[in-house]
Amino acid sequence: MKMIGNLSKAVGALMSAILPVCVQASPYPDVAPLFAADTVLEVTIEAPMGALMDIRPDKAYLDGSFTFTTADGTERKLGLKLRTRGNYRRAKEHCDFAPIRLNFSKSQVKGTLFAGQDKLKLVTHCQNNDRDYEQLVLREYLAYRMLHELTPKSFAVRLMRITYINTENKQSRTKLGFVIEDGDAVAKRNGMKLANVGLVTREYLDLEQENLIHVFEYMIGNTEYSVMRAEPNKECCHNIDLMAPKGVSLYTPLAYDFDFAGFVNAPYAEPNPRYKLPTVRVRLFKGRCEYDEQLQSTIRYFQEKKDRLYQIIDAPDILTSISANHVRKYIDTFYERIAEPADVEKWLIEKCYEP
Repeated sequence: MKMIGNLSKAVGALMSAILPVCVQASPYPDVAPLFAADTVLEVTIEAPMGALMDIRPDKAYLDGSFTFTTADGTERKLGLKLRTRGNYRRAKEHCDFAPIRLNFSKSQVKGTLFAGQDKLKLVTHCQNNDRDYEQLVLREYLAYRMLHELTPKSFAVRLMRITYINTENKQSRTKLGFVIEDGDAVAKRNGMKLANVGLVTREYLDLEQENLIHVFEYMIGNTEYSVMRAEPNKECCHNIDLMAPKGVSLYTPLAYDFDFAGFVNAPYAEPNPRYKLPTVRVRLFKGRCEYDEQLQSTIRYFQEKKDRLYQIIDAPDILTSISANHVRKYIDTFYERIAEPADVEKWLIEKCYEP
């Protein structure tokens, strides 16, 4: 066990030298300390990983531990319960390493970097033996960072370099992943609460935020979402949470899950057959056709944020040069399509989608 621990530390140190990630910290002051910084957090998760990935429980938790290195270099070990989560990526035919739900004890995290955290979604690398999948993790991480730059009504994220130690056989592997801010925390810092709504109609949606989400999803080439339609047998909406001020029925969409976006371009991602698109790289604007005036204001905002969004993409030592060039060119085409009013008319307004 000591040998495994020394090995994992050595791997972590080597990876730190290879990948010193630096992305500007959260632009919003109310996020929890875990999400306020931009450095890669070195962590170790010890658990029966074989059983976890074999059984893939979505309700029952397995016991484990979570160790992280504090800013002064000391290690802090916490008790942890964990299970798998998600839909598509949880299936074995799509990912041999599923996304994970981390469940911390509030009493143990008190006074630590994880203070206030309870249950966190962990986005994992999907495939153990394909290093390219870590680039997909990083691309999705950058998508979250770009949306968080555009609006505080979004999930904050924190990148981690995780050493997984299987307590069944003491084998370990180190991979990149990121945790996502809890939805209740997002709602709270925006003066709202998450809303369980079976059906929502247009007049009850925050028009400004809805337009921002539509343009953002168009920018990253994601059609796997809906601000009104729910998945079968689920609350509204698809890859969108809704939040609203207490006692007010005006819902603000909160977007998540971007792995099916053309910006990420995951090998397993397929276009929704409903839209008849040849690949996920082909964009479809799902904004409302009747709200062109609001769209122009949103477009101007994206133009104002252009330099900052590129800075997030170009942050040193996150993506490989090939991956960075891939996503930069993809965002280039978005900005070409909103460069002039005539371009917006051609690419968005004339092709707007009526849900």
